[in-house]
Amino acid sequence: MKKPLSTFDVMGLGFMTFAFFLGAGNIIFPPLAGFLAGEHLTSAMFGFLTTAVGLPLAGLVAAALAGGGLPVMGRYLPPLVITLMGSAIFIIIGPAFAAPRTGLVAYEMGVKPFLDNPGQGALTLYTLVFFGVALLLSLSQGRLLEAVGKLLTPLLLVLLVALAIAVFVNPQGTQPAVTEAYLAQPFVKGFIEGYNTMDTFASLLFAMLILDVLRKKGVTDTRAQSRYLMAAALIAAAGLGFVYISLFVLGGTSQGVVMDASNGGEIISAYVLSLFGEPGLWILSAIVTLACLTTAVGLVSSCADYFHNLTGKGSYKSWVIGIATACMLVANVGLNTLISVSVPILVALYPVAIALVVATFLRPLMRAPVFAFRLIMSVAFFFGLLDGLQAAGLDMSLLDFMPLFGVGMAWTLPTALAAVVGLVAGKAPQHATA
Repeated sequence: MKKPLSTFDVMGLGFMTFAFFLGAGNIIFPPLAGFLAGEHLTSAMFGFLTTAVGLPLAGLVAAALAGGGLPVMGRYLPPLVITLMGSAIFIIIGPAFAAPRTGLVAYEMGVKPFLDNPGQGALTLYTLVFFGVALLLSLSQGRLLEAVGKLLTPLLLVLLVALAIAVFVNPQGTQPAVTEAYLAQPFVKGFIEGYNTMDTFASLLFAMLILDVLRKKGVTDTRAQSRYLMAAALIAAAGLGFVYISLFVLGGTSQGVVMDASNGGEIISAYVLSLFGEPGLWILSAIVTLACLTTAVGLVSSCADYFHNLTGKGSYKSWVIGIATACMLVANVGLNTLISVSVPILVALYPVAIALVVATFLRPLMRAPVFAFRLIMSVAFFFGLLDGLQAAGLDMSLLDFMPLFGVGMAWTLPTALAAVVGLVAGKAPQHATA
């Protein structure tokens, strides 16, 4: 059965995809990067956009071309490997890091500024309410398109556009001086900062959820599913690009508004206060809460759907309840601790996700796809692990001779070489003779 979607439904699907991506890391990291990059803002921003917009877009398009998300894209890998990889990604982007971070950032920027000496009790109460709402929205998986794409995201966009216009029309400060971290290779530094959004991981799991929503909408033709998924990806990429550029400019015109900042949340709060006064903080609270809540819904729903299908045990609703509860518990460790623990793991595993996306695009050119996929993924994992160990603080000075190892991207050249080998290895395709 083929059931075409209306233009309104396609836009809703795109807004839903945009809403799922737009969350905690998307809001707090770009302003800080813009502030620290100074005169190198443009290079750093393009590096960030490559990782945080280009790669997630590529991930969704690759999933559409493959006809499915992570399990389909990884079909040339051993089943146990793809299961372990998928479970690790879903845990990281779900209850371990990304999902709890949404609640923490919503609390830090949306609630904490209005409280006097908030303690652990306030955080616990807020995370209980926040993830309780996310749980309720996630339970109605078949109605995600209406509940998220057609209701929350348009309101979120209105709030973000208002802030963006104010940033461009009435900048509140001047450009800060470039810091040492962005002095030598700002593009590379921005590229790695984009890891913090976790959106390439998200694209692998959101593709599965979007395809499931399409099937529930009556779209059963695979070509139509791919076409709608690509349309949603483009809408989401356009929205994310707009938000990131605005927030980079905000951070890049913050000198004088803030003299120093340890996170992007401080920069945004000070900037909004300077622009709009006390009412502006209430607008900021609404922006952050909606952004984080919509992302939390997407993460909880996707993780619950994945583990429900993987284990075959328990209902989808029971998995939603369990994952939302875990997110609430993890969130109580605090934002700074959660970010510091997540960085080395992201540096280690992000190359694996990127390699899978690249291998999926190269699949039609491969002579021996099983060998090529396994080679590319193995190399990306090995060298990404070395980068991750260095990011964790281990002394890896013996490997300084490796290209780009000093900037946390030692995986790039070996993985590119593995891709070339994967393309030329194997028997040449047999062509029929006349």
